[in-house]
Amino acid sequence: MIQILFALVLAEMALILSLLFRTPLRTLVIVGLDRSKQGRGPLVAKSVGGTVLVFFSSTLYGVFSVQRRLTEAGFVNPTDEVLMAHRLLEASLIGFSLFLVLIIDRLHYYIKELNLLRKFNEEVKNLKNDYEQRKNADAEMKKTEIKQPKLQS
Repeated sequence: MIQILFALVLAEMALILSLLFRTPLRTLVIVGLDRSKQGRGPLVAKSVGGTVLVFFSSTLYGVFSVQRRLTEAGFVNPTDEVLMAHRLLEASLIGFSLFLVLIIDRLHYYIKELNLLRKFNEEVKNLKNDYEQRKNADAEMKKTEIKQPKLQS
């Protein structure tokens, strides 16, 4: 189980690194995350997250039960010590994995918001440039009207 958790944590860290730097892989990851948040994706993610959270709480309960046994016995049993180390490692990996999932979700959200703000900023710049060009064109037309006398018939 620990090998699977280590692989999961390393995969999540690689995903975070791919989101942090602007590479072609980043766009692919963002598209994949967008698609996973459509349809039944959120339901599946919540159920998997809930299952992992229950597994995390079960592991913590195991850690506390082993610790309680150690304090009641008054001496350190080597088997309980190995069980405690194994459970602590599992609990820390699961907790770190849940934390990394939250980081990935927030990074995805902030990247999407940043892209929307950049597009909005570009549209505002284009509108401002169009307004300035029209304003300059109107001023030029007024100058040419003033210079040319109007013919009256």
